[in-house]
Amino acid sequence: MQVNMAHVSTGTTRTDLVPAFREALARCIDPGGEVGLQLAIYQDSKLVVDMWAGIADVTTGRVVAADTLFPTFSVIKAVTAVALHVQAERGLVEYDAPVARYWPEFAANGKDRMTVRHVLQHRSGIWQMPEDVTPETMADYDWMVGAIARLTPIFEPGTRNGYQSYTFGWIVAEIVRRTDLARRPFFKFVQDEILRPLGINDLWIGLPAAEHARVARLVNAPPRDLPPDAPPLRAIPLNVGTSEDIFGRTDIRKACIPGAGGMTTAPCMARFFAMLANGGALDGVRLLSEARVQDFSIARPDADQPDDVHGIPLRIGAGFWTGGNTQPTNLARLIGKNTRAIGHPGAGGSLAWADSDARLGVSICHNRMFVPPNPGLDPIRAAITESFGVD
Repeated sequence: MQVNMAHVSTGTTRTDLVPAFREALARCIDPGGEVGLQLAIYQDSKLVVDMWAGIADVTTGRVVAADTLFPTFSVIKAVTAVALHVQAERGLVEYDAPVARYWPEFAANGKDRMTVRHVLQHRSGIWQMPEDVTPETMADYDWMVGAIARLTPIFEPGTRNGYQSYTFGWIVAEIVRRTDLARRPFFKFVQDEILRPLGINDLWIGLPAAEHARVARLVNAPPRDLPPDAPPLRAIPLNVGTSEDIFGRTDIRKACIPGAGGMTTAPCMARFFAMLANGGALDGVRLLSEARVQDFSIARPDADQPDDVHGIPLRIGAGFWTGGNTQPTNLARLIGKNTRAIGHPGAGGSLAWADSDARLGVSICHNRMFVPPNPGLDPIRAAITESFGVD
């Protein structure tokens, strides 16, 4: 098969890796596949693959550039989870303590014994969004945490698995905010304690208006044929769904939505995951102990049973998905077979992960929203396997 590779741009990429990854991106962009994407890979502490291709905005023809920002959806949960783990590292949060110890109002309606670990492992039972949520209220952090505090669990916390598609972010962020001795807004905490120490300057949970022109425009996925009370649509209601008409809104882009509102470039997200791939430290900056990071890949209980929201088994640890997710409909299978690898997929196909055995931090950002299964990124996984010798 002849592939036209002229539209793939190469930044700081190791020379011997250029041919394989240039071809991989070109295959991803083939007709019917991706529209625009960025790929970045760190090995140890060095950026070894930095490439981009395609169209950032199909309505104007604007091409993807090195500084194009992409919505990452749930990939940002990894950053949000690390913020909580930083607080645990400092002795300010205990995983098996009730969330209500740190957030007393959260105890309402049967949530008094729900633990921090239940939330991190997506076993809280409050995976549903508030029924009266709107785009305007979703953009209001205080409204969301108040509404979530009043929710009633769908199952007894800790007894089942149910992926918290959106609610995860606000619960974790509010635990961090309430245990932060400086009482900073959540994203200010992330900037001060994670991003600036790691030298990451273009990852956002609440994007300033001056940066909106750099954001890639989403190409919406076809509507899913599901009844309105189906778990995926209760977890992500259509009126606040992962589409351009919602996440292209100015108020949504500017909002702190810690479980789905991340905007970044692939190199910035890959650098964050490089810290995890190197056991919690990067370039002399240590955020987490190596032992703590190793524990992130311990799968939750009943990981072999179908998740109540996704309907398939999901290997999820303490805020991360792990390697070994093999179901064809699960994007996380691209993390690979290594069950010690940790990462996070995002709605529509964004993905990032850390492989501590190979010391790889990988990020794939894109703008075409797919409904699983999405084979469009398989060429990238194949190039990683070939180039770095990891399954």
